Amino acid sequence: MQEQHLYEYAVIRVLPVVEREEFLNVGVVLFCKRQKYITVLYQLNEERLGAFSTELDIAQVKKNLESFEKIAMGAANCGPIAQLDIPSRFRWLTAVRSSAIQTSRPHPGMTTDLEQTANRLFTELVL
Repeated sequence: MQEQHLYEYAVIRVLPVVEREEFLNVGVVLFCKRQKYITVLYQLNEERLGAFSTELDIAQVKKNLESFEKIAMGAANCGPIAQLDIPSRFRWLTAVRSSAIQTSRPHPGMTTDLEQTANRLFTELVL
């Protein structure tokens, strides 16, 4: 029998106009403390975002999502937050914020395959 792993995930959202609180799911961040695992998967659908607002700076959103991914992965050139341990990075990424990129509240789950679960969640919640 394969070992089950407790994980947490959050949905990454873009809010083109923060005040309207309308959002588009663009990715997921999945974390497992025991396995020291974290991953970020995202895809930006510019056409769909354009339906929310024509004033959204897509280039800036892309840079912010890239930074989000680099922080999760602990990139050496991404500042002090990226150098925190994996649980602290996940908590920082999923903290409540008022910006164009936000996350849902974290949700728990159990899986035997973290990568497959991240891909499944990405497909179900984003694509």
